[in-house]
Amino acid sequence: MSTARLAREVERLRARALARNARARMPADRVEFMRHLGENLHRRRIDPDPWQERVLRSDARQKILNASRQVGKSTVVAGLTLHKAMFTPESLSLIFAPTERQAKEAFAKVSRFYLTAGGTIATASVRKMGLALENGSRIEAMPATENTIRGFTADLVVIDEAAYARDSFYASILPSLAVSEGDLILASTPHGKRGFFYEEWASGEGWERYEVPATECPRISPGFLRAELRRMGERHYRQEYFCSFEESDDAVFTCEVIEAAFSDNDVEPLWTD
Repeated sequence: MSTARLAREVERLRARALARNARARMPADRVEFMRHLGENLHRRRIDPDPWQERVLRSDARQKILNASRQVGKSTVVAGLTLHKAMFTPESLSLIFAPTERQAKEAFAKVSRFYLTAGGTIATASVRKMGLALENGSRIEAMPATENTIRGFTADLVVIDEAAYARDSFYASILPSLAVSEGDLILASTPHGKRGFFYEEWASGEGWERYEVPATECPRISPGFLRAELRRMGERHYRQEYFCSFEESDDAVFTCEVIEAAFSDNDVEPLWTD
């Protein structure tokens, strides 16, 4: 082996050892883990918001986050994903988003956290939106289509902006968790009274639910919210910032009227024989 090649190999092994040592210092407690990531990233102590701390401390297998824009839902989900990979060896975590661009953004948060934890990422991994950790764990991010999930057995599945993903995709997700009995996180801002995100929030079984309006984020000011209300109107404002499942623009009848039409309650007939 040439001297130059030997030097490169020594440097590679040294970098791996440093990465292992850095990750070994990461706290296993999920709240402390996020604090540590925040300190490394911003060079100052950053505490999770109270609602984020509740999510981080939860051991529920199924979590659904109905959250305002810009409250930090993608950040806390990225932290949970990385924690699963680092502290559950040989695990597979899958992050889905409605579009490839959104999947890349979700992966970028995880990879940025991983780098602050002392990890190293190969260029090829970034291009493929995937991480392979030295403990055998993997994190993969991809667009939410029926074909992308086939063949995976996952320990954690995250669907970001779930209200915008197709119902057929959601149906294809569930078998990937059947054997592993893995965790499932749905995170989104509402998008009308339709689709699996709304149905699971309204009546799904086995979910731990978190409703996070903009007022629970100290970084969103009342002045900003007043300006947004004037800009977008009350209906969209409630949907985007106050977790409200609003009727779609083209709805002729409300969901309540449609549901009442199919109820078992006795009603007076319009016509009689």
